[in-house]
Amino acid sequence: MTNLNRYEVTGQEGEDRDSLSTFSSYPKYKDSGVEWLGAVPAHWQVQPLKTQFQVVGGSTPSADEEYWGGQVTWVTPADLSSLPSLEVGASARQITAKGLASCGATLVPSGSLVLSTRAPIGSLAIASVPLCTNQGCKTLVPARGKEARFFAYLLRNCTQALNVRGKGTTFLELSGDELSSFKVTVPPQSEQAIISHFLNHETARIDALVEEQQRLIELLKEKRQAVISHAVTKGLDANVPMKDSGVQWLGEVPEHWEVIKLGLIASEKCDGPFGSALKSEHYTDHGVRVIRLQNIKSGRYNDSDSAYIDEGYYNRSIAKSDVASGDVLIAGLGDERNIVGRACVAPFGIEPAMVKADCFRFRLIQDTASPEFVAEQLSSGAEADAGVMASGSTRSRIPLSTMSTRKVALPPMKEQVEICKHLRDVKNAFDLLSREASLAIKLLEERRSALISAAVTGKIDVRGWKAEQHSEQPEVLMAAEERVTYA
Repeated sequence: MTNLNRYEVTGQEGEDRDSLSTFSSYPKYKDSGVEWLGAVPAHWQVQPLKTQFQVVGGSTPSADEEYWGGQVTWVTPADLSSLPSLEVGASARQITAKGLASCGATLVPSGSLVLSTRAPIGSLAIASVPLCTNQGCKTLVPARGKEARFFAYLLRNCTQALNVRGKGTTFLELSGDELSSFKVTVPPQSEQAIISHFLNHETARIDALVEEQQRLIELLKEKRQAVISHAVTKGLDANVPMKDSGVQWLGEVPEHWEVIKLGLIASEKCDGPFGSALKSEHYTDHGVRVIRLQNIKSGRYNDSDSAYIDEGYYNRSIAKSDVASGDVLIAGLGDERNIVGRACVAPFGIEPAMVKADCFRFRLIQDTASPEFVAEQLSSGAEADAGVMASGSTRSRIPLSTMSTRKVALPPMKEQVEICKHLRDVKNAFDLLSREASLAIKLLEERRSALISAAVTGKIDVRGWKAEQHSEQPEVLMAAEERVTYA
């Protein structure tokens, strides 16, 4: 059975005896003479990259139109920054054959290593097509018979060692001479192939586990929202008589719930100040907290982005936009990532505070509506309400007057409190599962890095390794997926 412990590595990078518990070390070691490598297998060589590769620089054609928009792949550091695999075969911009000839760039063969040597240093991929690069990259063209993929794993593992060799004041750049003289491990050719095959197989397994955990997190988010939406629109009693709410997105609601406009359950409401009443020059390091759109998330207040204005200016000019603990905060402006109409509750102790433009504050009538319940229901129906109430193409906007007409379905206050207590328990359960999945991803990524480091520096001996014939789903993932059904 595959599990996370399979990839547990003992020791730290740079120690003499790093090892994977599954694998033994080599029989004999020697000092590499290179600090970041430490001890290496006695029969391995340590040589400069120039003995294994031809180092090729890059260039950029002039702005002449006939040099751009062709079929020649022209890689820059940006093209290497977020690749889904170890290979690069496309670029954001292409050049023509004339552009290639005009700047003196070299078209390197597929199988070459493309390395970012400027801002940042160390991003790397294997060319899957013939290509050239700009000055921010250098290409390592392997000598005949060299296992390029082994060195790709190796160089991806030593970005820190490469960065310390960078020079420059505005930005660090690794020169061709520094790269050429950079010393690396050079196992026998047969071992390079075995190590590459081993890492291809094992990193693919780890990547699959990471992908499954990421999928699990998405499933948990979807299930979490579904449970919340059901609770705030249908209640907790599955056997209660239902009635048509008259609101399309709400559908049927419990018969004893009251469907009412939001404005009718608020004692006060306000928008934030527009235009010159609140400008960037009014912001200070402390004073009255300014609640902005980024603070209003679906069902939760985001406290990570703080802004303030001078208390004296606030009292003189815009005190009518005040916010108190327990107020319902609603976003009157949205985009594709943050839906208009989402709502949360102002947290305890936020005073003194105010809302900015396009942020609405609703102070609900006590003993009639729970701010927590209303905010959750408004957030659940935000997308549906935006579809019929919002205007705008790039960003959706709902004015305060229209927002006040949104319909909410309210149970008696006692039932609202019970539902909110249930939702806090549900959220805690789902959040715990999400944290566990995120921790699993972090551990897997750390162990992936440690596995590569151990293999390419000879801390483990994989010469006797054979690929397993099948891959079973890890227990840790199966257990977590079963718990997604929690409702």
